[in-house]
Amino acid sequence: MPGRLFLTTPVADIAARLGVENRVTDAPPRRNISPGQEIVVLQDGAMSLMRWGLIPVGRVNARGRPVMETIINARSETVFDKSAFDGVGRAVVPADGWYEWTGEKRRKQPWRLRPEAGLLWFAAITDRWTAPGGKIVPQVATVTCEPNEDVRPIHHRMGILLKQEDIPIWLEGSEDAAKALMVPFPEGALTIEKADDVDWDAA
Repeated sequence: MPGRLFLTTPVADIAARLGVENRVTDAPPRRNISPGQEIVVLQDGAMSLMRWGLIPVGRVNARGRPVMETIINARSETVFDKSAFDGVGRAVVPADGWYEWTGEKRRKQPWRLRPEAGLLWFAAITDRWTAPGGKIVPQVATVTCEPNEDVRPIHHRMGILLKQEDIPIWLEGSEDAAKALMVPFPEGALTIEKADDVDWDAA
């Protein structure tokens, strides 16, 4: 949706490919990235690290009630309309792929979803949280849409995956231009396979 990511491509290589600054000094290959951890993000012309999950302190919903849950995925249908997302920025999360699960609780089957070639570029939104003590924590959430027919048997949502040439539009384009990118990834462009080889207790 995604609920876990993996990124083994060196961040320096990603920055060079995009022609942007790399501010990430320590980012070893990671096969199991969970919400709440720092992930690599492209924003403001540079690669940096942000906490995966928006802590919506001070944000309210359309009824004026506080948003309580941490947001790791924002729905494309409402991300530009909900008051809870007022003032957020836009970013891109690079990944080699992500994981989903199917089946019953004790018999869940993990699946790895990755591109046929290259990287995936997840559309995302960002915010800044002021933690107790005054520390500023940059945070990010991916944006999701309806799944394509490849992903539908595994999950009812999927992340919005951008073409590399569309990254500047998502980051800097108008709201209408960004909305036009919020569509399912083309069918047949992902490899989907069982992920029984992953150590889920390791990062």
